Amino acid sequence: MGTRSTAVLVSGTANTAKLFVAACAFTAAYVGFSAYDTASSAPRDEHTVTLSAREMPMTTPIASSVSPAAPGAVTVAETRSDAGCAKTFRARGVVVNPDPHGTALYTWRLARLGPDGHAWRDYLVDHDGFAGLQESVDWSPRITGNPGWYRVELSVRGAGTVRSRRFQVAC
Repeated sequence: MGTRSTAVLVSGTANTAKLFVAACAFTAAYVGFSAYDTASSAPRDEHTVTLSAREMPMTTPIASSVSPAAPGAVTVAETRSDAGCAKTFRARGVVVNPDPHGTALYTWRLARLGPDGHAWRDYLVDHDGFAGLQESVDWSPRITGNPGWYRVELSVRGAGTVRSRRFQVAC
């Protein structure tokens, strides 16, 4: 019997030693990885960066500024004209919320006068909204390579539509 208990004791001690070595290796790897992670997140030396700017002349002058809008009116002005026939406009209006406790939903429309000169057709459309009593809103539609007569419409759900004066885009 003595040899059998000794064999079990020796094999149990060997297994315990293997488990102990494995636990030590795992712990060393964990501590090493944690130390590496901590070292890589250490604050770096500060560097001073000096920014400079220089004044450049505008290649395209702004034609005119958009006047402040008032409720019941839409103002439109050309803000940028690129080479070719690409023009950007800025439309402004004031939206008064018909339901002060709800959301005001409104739609911008850039309408183009048809070739027959009798009907306005949608060219660009944009939707937006806000919560509140009143808000000054603006929109910047871009017309590329399509000369003609245009106007901007601002429609507020539950309150109606306001139209700008028509304007001509020429190339």
